[in-house]
Amino acid sequence: MLKISLSVAMPERLNTSLSNFLIRKDRQEDLTFALWTPSQGNSRLTALIHTIIFPEAGDRQVHGNASFNPDYFEKVCAIALREGCGIAFLHSHPGAGWQGMSEDDILAERKIAGAVAALTDLPLVGMTIGSDGTWSARMWQHVGGREYRREWCQSVRIVGIGLKADFNDDLMPKPVYREQFKRSITVWGKDNHQNLARLKIGIIGLGSVGSIVAETLARMGMQFISLIDYDEIQPHNLDRLLGATEADLGKLKIEVAKRQFEHSATAERTDIASTPHSLAEEEGYRAALDCDVIFSCVDRPRARHILNHFAYSHLIPVVDGGIEVRFDKNKRFTGVDWQLQTVAPGRPCLACLGTYNLTDVNLEESGKLDDPSYMKGLPPDHRHKNNENVFPFSTNLASLEVLQLIALATGVGGISDFGIQRYRYIPGNIEVDVERKCKDGCDCQELEGHGDRNFSLCGRDIGAEKARERQRQREKIL
Repeated sequence: MLKISLSVAMPERLNTSLSNFLIRKDRQEDLTFALWTPSQGNSRLTALIHTIIFPEAGDRQVHGNASFNPDYFEKVCAIALREGCGIAFLHSHPGAGWQGMSEDDILAERKIAGAVAALTDLPLVGMTIGSDGTWSARMWQHVGGREYRREWCQSVRIVGIGLKADFNDDLMPKPVYREQFKRSITVWGKDNHQNLARLKIGIIGLGSVGSIVAETLARMGMQFISLIDYDEIQPHNLDRLLGATEADLGKLKIEVAKRQFEHSATAERTDIASTPHSLAEEEGYRAALDCDVIFSCVDRPRARHILNHFAYSHLIPVVDGGIEVRFDKNKRFTGVDWQLQTVAPGRPCLACLGTYNLTDVNLEESGKLDDPSYMKGLPPDHRHKNNENVFPFSTNLASLEVLQLIALATGVGGISDFGIQRYRYIPGNIEVDVERKCKDGCDCQELEGHGDRNFSLCGRDIGAEKARERQRQREKIL
């Protein structure tokens, strides 16, 4: 039976509010409650913190330690029941780093775990913030009768302009130093390397850009990788698919990417999950929800729409990029641009940046983009036919995308957000836009941390189903 790991995530703005409230200048402990929504992956449950219910006058006592009154807890329970959410209990400790629990802490959380589970059908989430802003977290799981057992989370992630991950070193040990890491550590430091290496990184689409991203991460010492792609290798892929040869024709792209990652990995151990499904299908959808950050290496609108949902509703930052090659009426090359950006709470979303539109999403869901007769009827210069690309373009875009991850997760050099970057082959420069915001009426901020509570984008993918049928027919012939 697959063991489910646990984690917690919250938007950066909530973390700021909680830190300002709980870390007191008088160094006394304090407490509050919050609401959370589950984000259920294939192998991980993440509690998404989205609403703080701060104590009002008379709700708690601060006396070195802190305690809450029954009326406050009852009020929180009523709100959680009305909203259909889980309950998190958060308090502060006067110490640095990942915090353990005192006997009083254990008693207080165990005392309310049963009531919370019975009311919400979700475990109580307990969280502690240290004086340096480091979070620790656990969930109280029902083990029978009136017995509840504390299970520690692997990490707590703060998602926004930056990605801050506080790891439980017992469950997610720091990588052992190896000579292979020497130069990387020299550049961004030992702590940053240890944090990067423990992130669970997803790559959606293992084509020209995705395969190069995977190779780069392998050589950087990344340990946990999730590869998601249903497509197989065809002859026209071989001029730009890293690691693929003619002997790989007909194999799944994720098979070759996994083989290449294992071959190039500098980490002492790696954990590679391969999912031969579309992001829109249940298996691919859940596999992506196991990730801390995702690379969007796709050229389809539906996948981008789902990833936009993940970035805000599920608090998983997405590094996205795309290439647009231009030709004149005589099919002569006239230029190429590639654009990349990271989307997460506090940053403009993919929809508002115009990287996809809902009309195209609906076309893909209906199967039109995989219907040869429909595609044939489109004009030659239509955006859905313009999929030309060459290896040099892909290598540059992939490198820039990995640099966006490094900035996001480390802030090395004093920068966490490069903004929207666009490389123009003509005249050969990079434009940077750090001023863009979401358009009026965008609901991304309202959806932050709510998971699939309001809607799910999981379903059938006709293109993926057709690809698997082609693969089955080929296997019969062979």
